[in-house]
Amino acid sequence: MNIQEHRPQLQDFFQTRRQFLGRFGMGMGALGLATMLPETLGNPSAALQQLATASPSLPRKPHFPVKAKRVIHIFAQGGPTHLDTWDPKPGMAKFADTNVKEIGGVPLPSPFKFTKMGKCGTEVCEVFPKIGESIDEVAVVRSMHTDIPSHEFATVMMNTGSGRMVKPSMGSWLLYGLGTDNQNLPGFIALGGGLGGAKNWRSGFLPGAFQGTLVSNTGGNVERAIENIKNYSLTLEEQRQQMDLLAKLNAQHKKTLEAESALEARIQSFELAFKMQTAATDAFDLTKENTDMRALYGATQMGDRLLTARRLVERGVRFVQVWHNGWDHHQDVKTNVARRAGECDQPIGALLKDLKQRGLLDETLVVWGGEFGRTPRHDRGGRAEPGRDHHHRGFSMWLAGGGVRRGVVHGATDEFGYDAVKDKVHVHDLHATVLKLMGFDHEKLTYRHSGRDFRLTDVYGNVVGNLIA
Repeated sequence: MNIQEHRPQLQDFFQTRRQFLGRFGMGMGALGLATMLPETLGNPSAALQQLATASPSLPRKPHFPVKAKRVIHIFAQGGPTHLDTWDPKPGMAKFADTNVKEIGGVPLPSPFKFTKMGKCGTEVCEVFPKIGESIDEVAVVRSMHTDIPSHEFATVMMNTGSGRMVKPSMGSWLLYGLGTDNQNLPGFIALGGGLGGAKNWRSGFLPGAFQGTLVSNTGGNVERAIENIKNYSLTLEEQRQQMDLLAKLNAQHKKTLEAESALEARIQSFELAFKMQTAATDAFDLTKENTDMRALYGATQMGDRLLTARRLVERGVRFVQVWHNGWDHHQDVKTNVARRAGECDQPIGALLKDLKQRGLLDETLVVWGGEFGRTPRHDRGGRAEPGRDHHHRGFSMWLAGGGVRRGVVHGATDEFGYDAVKDKVHVHDLHATVLKLMGFDHEKLTYRHSGRDFRLTDVYGNVVGNLIA
């Protein structure tokens, strides 16, 4: 064989215009044809986008069948200290008088005791005795990590998968993919709200119908909880006539001009507000619960919010986010952690038991956690104040119900709780896993915007299979 014959020749690097078009013309034709074909042809993501935009609230099937139908996300905003909640480090006590270079200061051992609870034997901090009673339902993740230890960035990152660009929240993505089972209530409700505001429950570039609805007050008068829930000027019949007129005007607008997403979202919000006058009054009225149930959750703000969350998912609301602020403990860890845990332990414990007794836990994914953790050293590295600084390299969260593997601990941090070192879970991985539990391939739940297919996990994320039953 003559090797010279197979070497590139000078003429191979040059082509006439006729040769170029002759060789690549079919490819150019295919590109032209693609622009003429329907965008949804052979494209499930485009088909979902078209369907969801046309009928945003109607229920839709996920990519594959799963048990989970709804989510309650308990967001402990402020950065709970993992070392004083779900990641015990008893060996740190022997370094209490030592400046440890690896963690940038003097270690602060936890002032709390941890006890193995349940059949699974997961170690539970003494500040969470009620949650500990249901620990066999819980999967604890001790190897979380995120990008930046800044409250607002990390908070928005945990809720949207992006700390910089305003993108759709996790609740909005699920509402986009699944719709909702109750046409008379919002499919995504945020109870409380906190740092970062609407960026945490905004629909971003998704249609406005998928945005979360903020309800700041629960447990009291329904009309205080949801402003303007009733119209005292017009009867329901008169309001219905108004809505029908708006629908006709909107239809005429589509014929003469074109559909506008902002207008569509506004009309849909009017329709929902009309329906909520009776449905929301029922869902948010906690006086309809018996005294034993009220006592189980506790007559507190968090008790009211979590009882309301159960009533909402029971009525088919797809995603409920319950905010519990105040976990930013730079000072007096012992007092402050005990106080915050005391506010949520009883109602979260009640929620887990209540959902299980009603047969709703398998259908409801419960997630607890904050935006990051706290340092294993004293705040600012010294010993003057027994508090902890922001920390993003290792922290803890937990999941329960909704197809979650029960009674397991996933991952680990190092001996000080500084770095996640075993089976690390990034925020993108958590989002991918939540979507998997809800029946979606996170790489295929997309929305085309500005010429690009976006998703909750951006271009990242791996499903944590160990967390799935």
